[in-house]
Amino acid sequence: MSLKAFHVVFITAASALAFGFAAWALKDYFSADGSGIDIIYAIGAVTAGVALVRYERYFLKKFKNEGFL
Repeated sequence: MSLKAFHVVFITAASALAFGFAAWALKDYFSADGSGIDIIYAIGAVTAGVALVRYERYFLKKFKNEGFL
């Protein structure tokens, strides 16, 4: 596996983890015993997920001529 392929897989997994954490934090926020810090966690996780997706798009554009192998 090339460094480019590993990078794409790693960033995809990291963004999925960020969005999953955001969903979990929102679920906790809207539960009966949710606290205000949960919405801050959710906003931070969504921000991180969006930043990772934008970075991956930038990375793929920059290295579009490089092969995955």
